[in-house]
Amino acid sequence: MKKLDDIDLRILTLLYKDADITNKELAAQIGIAPSTCLERVKRMKNNGVINNAFIDINFKSIGGNIEAIAAIKLQPYSEIIVNQLRDDLLKLPEIISLYHMGGNYDYFIHMSVRDSEHLRQFVFNAITSREEVTTVETSLIFEHSRSGVLPNFDDET
Repeated sequence: MKKLDDIDLRILTLLYKDADITNKELAAQIGIAPSTCLERVKRMKNNGVINNAFIDINFKSIGGNIEAIAAIKLQPYSEIIVNQLRDDLLKLPEIISLYHMGGNYDYFIHMSVRDSEHLRQFVFNAITSREEVTTVETSLIFEHSRSGVLPNFDDET
């Protein structure tokens, strides 16, 4: 894969802050032709630098009044079990994201539900009912914020 240059990093910085920016606006802010900008974005997508673009939804506006994180431990632990859990949970509308972890817990599950009873039933039915799940600790999220700043991994910093 070709090393990213300063223009690529500037494109990524702007897209990370606002994935909804038009190619024309993006090119203008960088100071390059829209066709050049589009080709660079396509190349970064093809090379796996850019995987997807997402929108940030206010879950309360669609009925998700509670967000929570469930930390879970699995036993037995194997690649098949980990992958099956991931695949099963990602099908459920309550799931926002999953984090396969190293450390004390095997997964962190970010979810959104209507109310406390929905949370209770979801944890029972989708998580603790599974034979491989040995521990579940659920924590409520009061606020979720996402940084709009692209991490800088330049060796010079």
